[in-house]
Amino acid sequence: MSTSVPRRSALGLGLLAPLALVGCSTSGGAASGEKDAGSQGLSALGEATPVPLAHATQFTLDAYEGGCRLACLASGDRFLIVPEGADAPEGLPADVAVVRQPLESVYLVSTGMICLVDAIGALDAVGVSSVRAEDSPVKGFAERLESGEIAYGGIYRAPDYELIAAAGCPLAIENTNIDHVPEVRAKLEELGVTVLMEQSSREEDMLGRLEWVRLMGTLFGREDEATAVFDEIAAGVEAASQGGSTGRTVAFFYINEDGAAVTRRAGDYFCQMIEAAGGAYVSFDATGAADSSPTTITVEMERFYEAAHDADVIIYNGTIDDGVTSLAELVRRNALLADFRAVREGSVWTCDSNLYQQITSMAEIIFDLRAAISGSGEPTSYVWKLA
Repeated sequence: MSTSVPRRSALGLGLLAPLALVGCSTSGGAASGEKDAGSQGLSALGEATPVPLAHATQFTLDAYEGGCRLACLASGDRFLIVPEGADAPEGLPADVAVVRQPLESVYLVSTGMICLVDAIGALDAVGVSSVRAEDSPVKGFAERLESGEIAYGGIYRAPDYELIAAAGCPLAIENTNIDHVPEVRAKLEELGVTVLMEQSSREEDMLGRLEWVRLMGTLFGREDEATAVFDEIAAGVEAASQGGSTGRTVAFFYINEDGAAVTRRAGDYFCQMIEAAGGAYVSFDATGAADSSPTTITVEMERFYEAAHDADVIIYNGTIDDGVTSLAELVRRNALLADFRAVREGSVWTCDSNLYQQITSMAEIIFDLRAAISGSGEPTSYVWKLA
């Protein structure tokens, strides 16, 4: 199945809206069925108009005439975003959290959202982060951490509650890791911090991940900027995806501490990007290999060798472990790799450690992947060849 973006204008991309989730202003959370109480407080806002989304399936947005927006996440969480100078209606159901604008001193934990918040020009509304300057995927964010404009508030599972409370953070933007530490979420909420768990990693479509910029734009009062960012990048992805198939197979993986290969599931957003770049992804979904997560599959090296040793190109996933810097280092991870065709022929690449957090650079990454897969020799920024 082709993964290239259909040929339509960027504006058209923004207006198509076949969502798996439906508007939730009167029917409860995006994935939780009807909640009759949900219509009582919200009805005071008037009629809700669904905001069209093109690719995202893990959230919906409803718009009200007075400027309020209702965001519903697939987890069942609901957020009423109230513009400056407006009041939230009385009688809201308990499951609807109120987010008041303008936002200031946001606690930004999700690394994947940094580039989206940056793209819409809202970094000045971030006051605390769980990301250190040296680990930031965005230069401007790192500079703010270094200058003290943004404070480092500890890792997601052990935040600096005292700092967060002193900063008066009204909102924490977490990723799905917060599900593993419910006590952290409970403590943040006890401090009066509204917790929003972004679920872009659960989007099946690569542009679905990007479309979370619309939710960030809604939260930070930058909807027009978010629409412009999405349309521009989606158009770039369309252009990057028009080169057609190279006919070359690609294995994308890393070696875990047990010497097994960990690969992405076929259809995963990064595999879509490989295919958009003209590669044929070597999949292990049907091999009966151990399931590591909803997005990865762990494959014993002997089985991995059987299916992937003739792959034309290897891209070593350097986003998880410390990565590799040479072919010799790659082979030291598992000696069987020395006999892989791509290793023998020198068609082995690795990627930037922050690749997954660079969703706004999707078009550039696809162009880089095409250069790697085709062997064109064109310069690349997000992947590089091992020697």
